[in-house]
Amino acid sequence: MKREFSTRLRLTAVAATVIAGLTSSVSFAQEDKDLKPAVKAATQINESAANSQVKINSITDQIDSKLQQFKTINKEIDGLEIYNGQLRKQIDNQMKEMAALNASIDDVSIIERQITPLMMRMIDGLEQFVALDVPFLAEERSKRINSLKDMMDRADIAPSEKFRRVMEAYQVEMDYGRTLEAYSGLHVIDGQERNVDFLRVGRTALIYQTRDAALQGSWNKQSGQWEALPSSYRTQITKGLRMAKKQLAPDLLMLPVAITD
Repeated sequence: MKREFSTRLRLTAVAATVIAGLTSSVSFAQEDKDLKPAVKAATQINESAANSQVKINSITDQIDSKLQQFKTINKEIDGLEIYNGQLRKQIDNQMKEMAALNASIDDVSIIERQITPLMMRMIDGLEQFVALDVPFLAEERSKRINSLKDMMDRADIAPSEKFRRVMEAYQVEMDYGRTLEAYSGLHVIDGQERNVDFLRVGRTALIYQTRDAALQGSWNKQSGQWEALPSSYRTQITKGLRMAKKQLAPDLLMLPVAITD
């Protein structure tokens, strides 16, 4: 009776253990089934967070790049502002120069209207001076004056060039007064045209001598005529001609000089 009761107890305990194990398995299975949605949700959240972090990193890089570009552009703007400021100063100066040039152009127009009559008077005065001067290089000087007159009627020559040529002619006439010159030409002696050498000593003396040195004469400013010179001047005149032709070193000359009041 006791043995049968004891066997029943053991079977009951085994049954209870099996039932407990089955209950535990069912419980774990139920818990695992309940955790899957949570694990899946957590996995999705982690993936979403990782994607968000990637986006954040990308945005951060873009922000850094834009910031660097912003700083670079600001530097360029500062440089351009300085450059534009300098250009504005240059433009202002150029505008002032243009205004000054326009004023000068207006002044030039006025001067041009005034300088043309002045040049005409200068040419006339030069012609009168040559006519009253010692008659050396008469053809050359007359040709120069006629050239100036023709020039004044030409429209293709600028007023500045005309004025330069007039002043150049005056300069040539001034140089005659301080130079020694010898040149050949024709001269009428006793009604006969002869080849002679002329000696000009500034505007102080104008002397001729025939090629054979037989005859010589000088221009008399007071009478306005040629006068024969005695043979005593022959050596000095020959010497002066050689000096003027650079054939002899400069030296003292004894030549007749007309004295004017």
